[in-house]
Amino acid sequence: MHVVCLDLEGVLVPEIWIAFSQRTGIAEFSRTTRDEPDYDKLMRWRLGLLKQHGLKLADIQAVIGGMRPMDGARAFLDDLRSRFQVVILSDTFYEFADPLMQQLGRPTLFCHTLVTDPEGFVSDYRLRQPEPKKCAVNAFKSLNLKVIAAGDSYNDTAMLLAADAGFFMHAPASITAQFPQFAEHHSYAELTTSIDAAAKRLG
Repeated sequence: MHVVCLDLEGVLVPEIWIAFSQRTGIAEFSRTTRDEPDYDKLMRWRLGLLKQHGLKLADIQAVIGGMRPMDGARAFLDDLRSRFQVVILSDTFYEFADPLMQQLGRPTLFCHTLVTDPEGFVSDYRLRQPEPKKCAVNAFKSLNLKVIAAGDSYNDTAMLLAADAGFFMHAPASITAQFPQFAEHHSYAELTTSIDAAAKRLG
């Protein structure tokens, strides 16, 4: 049996922090895991920016409420789920993801949680576990599942390396150049073809 593990932001939906940056006009929020490989460093920096500008969780959620999945993402996901088990492995937060998950048909999502203070400011974050995407892939493999994965950022590369087959989707050239072993894809049709071929090859 096969399980397909997909990143969320950049693969199925736009980058939440980029959308937040555009809405607030604060350019610094546009920095993502495509730019910074150290996730804790990135998140601590984001929390500092939120505090500096007096922005609350509700301000981020208001932006997310107006976001939509990428064109074709729902159809792509529905097609995959008709033939494979599919799990979204993301470094987003449950407090962010619900409106987008609803639009995607509520696929299974493993991600993280935020900590807020009594006034609604984000004070911290809690990882599900260290190296969460890699650990999830290894756990699926321990259940005798063949894992096919796709992502777009530095924080996806451990997942792709651990999977039985890994692919880039919508990844920038700065990242794909560092990991040439993973084929690049820029459309859901291309990625679907590669996933199907990998499943056939893996048996």
